[in-house]
Amino acid sequence: MLRNREFRQFAILYFLIAIIAVIVGFVMNKEAGILAMLFSIAFGAAFFAFTKTRYKKIAEISNKIDLVLHNAEQLYIGESDEGELSILHSEITKMTSRIREQNEGLKKEKEHLADSLADIAHQLRTPLTSVNLILSLSANEPDEAKRNAFLREAEELLVRMDWLLTSLLKISRLDAGIVVFQREQIEINQLIRDATRPFLISMELHNIDLQIDVPKGILLQGDAGWLSEAIQNILKNCMESTGDNGKIEIICTDTPLFKQIIIHDNGEGFEADDLPCLFDRFYRGKNSNATGYGIGLALCKIIVTRQGGTITGKNHPRGGAEFILRFPK
Repeated sequence: MLRNREFRQFAILYFLIAIIAVIVGFVMNKEAGILAMLFSIAFGAAFFAFTKTRYKKIAEISNKIDLVLHNAEQLYIGESDEGELSILHSEITKMTSRIREQNEGLKKEKEHLADSLADIAHQLRTPLTSVNLILSLSANEPDEAKRNAFLREAEELLVRMDWLLTSLLKISRLDAGIVVFQREQIEINQLIRDATRPFLISMELHNIDLQIDVPKGILLQGDAGWLSEAIQNILKNCMESTGDNGKIEIICTDTPLFKQIIIHDNGEGFEADDLPCLFDRFYRGKNSNATGYGIGLALCKIIVTRQGGTITGKNHPRGGAEFILRFPK
């Protein structure tokens, strides 16, 4: 069934021309008129059949595209040997494949978002429940020393929740693209000193030996505040890994190709299965004793890569975890 307006107009024009040609042929002589009539009928029939077949194929393609728009899972468009239809078939196949890939990506993102929100809710619910329990116990505790201990524990849980919410907010701002990193010359020695300063008291209390081997005068171009944030997240991970009486080394090297910062602890290191997922959000490792929320290293990777650097994590040959930050020149 042909509904194309342009085709009908062309058919009417063709029949008018054919009638005129037949009349002119009969005016000249009978044989010419009959020949013109037969030629017009044959050409018209062939053209009608050819065009009908093409429009039928186009209609089939149109119907199948409509199925794609209505989220059809499977779609097959038959091959075509004709020039224009073959090109159209190829482009539509590309389009449907791209749409299917995008739908799969969106579906995975929605699933990841749902899992992440559930994980965040669980991670917040647990310390909140603990805080409520601690406050209830402290309210009924007559011993002032025990009450103070309960309050310190509750304060520690609130600090951890504050860090989690702050980190999530930072990741959201980075994902939204509203963070503009500064491009300034930073002395790496000073960057390391500023990043480690908030942890010095805690390291002293836990008897963690911090060794820094960063020559003065090595410069790096980037945002000092955000890079300090990235290094602090690595240090926090190392401190949790090494525990009391541990050791953390920070080494910086300057090569012809890049500036490199290595942070190494003498903890237990990583499980082999955990290495590919170290910087995934909310990944906490297969170890049942793993602490943290799985946010710090993910935030660290975003900060470093957005400023042109790379970060890798692996097990050190002498034991423990090793993080390598590289910034190409």
